[in-house]
Amino acid sequence: MARYKPLSFKIRLGRAKKTNKSPPVWVIARTSGRVRSNPKRRHWRRTKLKLRTKEGFFD
Repeated sequence: MARYKPLSFKIRLGRAKKTNKSPPVWVIARTSGRVRSNPKRRHWRRTKLKLRTKEGFFD
C-alpha cells in the first residue's frame, strides 16, 4: 500500500478499523449473553474492503 493516501481514503480505513470490534461487555451482560458476536466483524485476510480509487477498486 502506498505511503501517500488521500484524506477520504484514510477516513474510510479508519472507520473500517473502528467498526471491526466485538460488542462491549455491558451489551453481552445486558442481553444475558444472547448478543455475543458482531455480524459485521471482518478479518483482514478473509474479507477485503471495497475501497474505490481512481484506478478502480482497491483490494
